[in-house]
Amino acid sequence: MARCLVFMVFQIYCLISTVGLPLEPAELLQLGGDVGGGRLSTDPADVLEASRDFGGFTRGEPLAVYHPSGAGDVAALVRAAYGSARDIRVSARGHGHSIRGQAQVAGGVVVDMSRGGKAPSRALPVYSPELGGHYVDVWGGELWIDVLNWTLSHGGLAPRSWTDYLYLSVGGTLSNAGISGQAFHHGPQISNVYELDVVTGKGEAVTCSEAKNPELFFGALGGLGQLGIITRARIALEPAPRKVRWIRALYSNFTEFTADQERLISQSQHGGGRRFDYVEGFVVAAEGLINNWRSSFFSPQNPVKLSSLKHHTGVLYCLEVTKNYDDSTAATVDQEVDALLGDLNFLPGTVFTTDLAYVDFLDRVHTAELKLRGKGMWEVPHPWLNLFVPASRIADFDRGVFRGILGSRTSGGPILIYPMNKHKWDPRSSVVTPDEEVFYLVAFLRSALPGAPQSLEALARQNREILDFCAEAGIGARQYLPNHKSQPEWEAHFGEERWARFAGLKAQFDPRAMLATGQGIFPPPALLSDF
Repeated sequence: MARCLVFMVFQIYCLISTVGLPLEPAELLQLGGDVGGGRLSTDPADVLEASRDFGGFTRGEPLAVYHPSGAGDVAALVRAAYGSARDIRVSARGHGHSIRGQAQVAGGVVVDMSRGGKAPSRALPVYSPELGGHYVDVWGGELWIDVLNWTLSHGGLAPRSWTDYLYLSVGGTLSNAGISGQAFHHGPQISNVYELDVVTGKGEAVTCSEAKNPELFFGALGGLGQLGIITRARIALEPAPRKVRWIRALYSNFTEFTADQERLISQSQHGGGRRFDYVEGFVVAAEGLINNWRSSFFSPQNPVKLSSLKHHTGVLYCLEVTKNYDDSTAATVDQEVDALLGDLNFLPGTVFTTDLAYVDFLDRVHTAELKLRGKGMWEVPHPWLNLFVPASRIADFDRGVFRGILGSRTSGGPILIYPMNKHKWDPRSSVVTPDEEVFYLVAFLRSALPGAPQSLEALARQNREILDFCAEAGIGARQYLPNHKSQPEWEAHFGEERWARFAGLKAQFDPRAMLATGQGIFPPPALLSDF
């Protein structure tokens, strides 16, 4: 292995000499790592893959890609970079699903946390009497779909909180928040973690939790990778249901739509009462809905009369809910669902229902992904915009954006809208949310398809219009998966008090500002001007 490492270092030294960055070979030998089986690569295929992401907006080509075999390798790499006299920037990359180059690091080293498809050794789920439930320890680069399959096969367990797409890394979602339709009840994924192992910007491997090193624990949760690289997470588990009743219902009245959504998420606070297990929603143009109604959700065996929609034009809103059940509760699920739906004000005759396995429901987006890949419609730019909007201003947002800027046009991809309860979010985390108990995620998950009426530039311009409207109207929206152009904008995003706290944690745990520089939150003291 030593001979291979020396040869690798020689390759990188030659590359660096070519581009004019005079690092010493000894420093690169350290970066190669002599702990475990870490591998430093300058293979063009590795570099190309690490230079791009799902968003397709930016490309930042790293000097090298590091493939660690464990947390010790990650710590050795970061420690060597921190101890170097040079400005060596390091960024962790999971599944590469970031939108604006958050995992990219031009001229630096990308840590590929995926382990190159090699299955990591996994811990078995554990029951903790102290916690009153099960947990599982997982590698930070593990995909949630693999965590799910593992825990289901060992005790029929599953994590409590999810994202809508499971092919994301654990460390990646925990660095943001991790949300979907279960967040109103269980909170985001960052509210369902007991412990982390984090490699800080000093190269220190730190175990942290609410009781041990809490500043790093809560700072790293939602911390956008700024304080360290998550190498292990202890995830809360619960018994997984077997089946899901999946229901969609349509609204033409936005006030009734949001009132019903807020009523449904309030039911989670009554402890054991009737409630749905998942509450989301989306916005769609009525004409597009009627003309293109069939999808993988609906089948010819599930016909619904749409005659009541003939007189509706413009925007419709779709409520999406689920009820979990298993063999012991299958006999009563119809009654429970009917009772819950009976309190709602959707358009008559617009309820669509299907039943499927719990795993199939959680993995539903991947099914759509495979279809889009087959049509060449997945590997395209994704100018996504995700906002947290306070409930008190959501009607203004509807008038100004859905019926205003968009002009009732909702093509290009899903536009999600659903509420969450702020008390399910720990205020000690680094995530920024509106200062109201109920706030909405509004997610514009659009794609710039070749030949589509709205180009990448047009969609990006429209996103800017939406942000400008929110600012001018005083909506109080906050970006989720945020993207800002300057440090003053980041300071405004966090607010004065939270920014002071976050900047203090950055100075403590990554004093050279060398981690996750692709987001531009904390520019390194001396940028690599040679690139």
